Amino acid sequence: MPRRLPGYVSLLHNGTLQKRVDKLFSLYAPCKLCPWKCGVDRTQGEKGLCRASDTVQVAKALPLKGEEPPISGSRGSGTIFFSHCNLKCCFCQNYQIRQQAQGKEISTEALAALMLGLQQQGCHNINLVSASHYLPQLIKALYTAARDGLCLPIVYNTNGYEDTTVLKLLDGIVDIYLPDAKYALDTYAWKYSSARNYPRINFEAITEMFRQVGHLLTDDRGVAVKGLIVRHLILPGGLSGTESILQRLKESFGSAVFISLMGQYLPCYRASCFKELNTKITHDEYMHAVATLELLGLENGWLQELDVLDNTFVPDFTKKDSWN
Repeated sequence: MPRRLPGYVSLLHNGTLQKRVDKLFSLYAPCKLCPWKCGVDRTQGEKGLCRASDTVQVAKALPLKGEEPPISGSRGSGTIFFSHCNLKCCFCQNYQIRQQAQGKEISTEALAALMLGLQQQGCHNINLVSASHYLPQLIKALYTAARDGLCLPIVYNTNGYEDTTVLKLLDGIVDIYLPDAKYALDTYAWKYSSARNYPRINFEAITEMFRQVGHLLTDDRGVAVKGLIVRHLILPGGLSGTESILQRLKESFGSAVFISLMGQYLPCYRASCFKELNTKITHDEYMHAVATLELLGLENGWLQELDVLDNTFVPDFTKKDSWN
């Protein structure tokens, strides 16, 4: 496959990218960037449920080789971890930066420089992890980076709790969507992540993402250039509703949809407050999820081998090398 330039390069040259930046900033005060629509004026220091200010806070930026194979490739995914989150998952493996707000505030110019630096290190893409609450500044930084030569695909790596109106402003900007599909039932989404209407909002968001980018496409090296990958984390006791989610994914997007089935659940953060979450998933639970994939004919994607999972899958963001 010939090299494909990311869509945002064209949007930069025809003036659309700047218009998207302006539109995103118009959703910032009052803030309507995510489904909560808190309505706070973040430009005046007010903070909504995500607790983010009007200045981007980055916890870490590095070439990451632990993502799905077409995302990491051979040289790593240029991953930028943003602080704060619009969910409050009691089992969050990245709780140090999501809930405890570790990270450093940086300017949009510095964020653009981070992106260009990751490109210079040979990364295959720019992987934006939990970025929805910083989208105005982020796309402004992308504008600057693209003007200065950034030409890597953009990966939008998200918890899946996204507003479709906002996602439409990313059409042509994001090349690869990497959303979670966390819960099949509202009851558990609210109990464990303080998320209202998560299943409905999540599938509306994934549907919009699929409309924009379709099924995953890779180059001749097997590296992703465009498309959708849906992540699903298996929770103990069937609390995530794995069967229902996989069935709905197939019904909505066909058997060709790419799914990353994750067995890496560990009781992190405040999971010990809930007896049912204070345990790893069992081998039987894992094998049942795998069997469901096979029964549904969902053959595209990746599995985490249960017997190789350990605490190294949980990063320590207080360390220079967070995964060791």
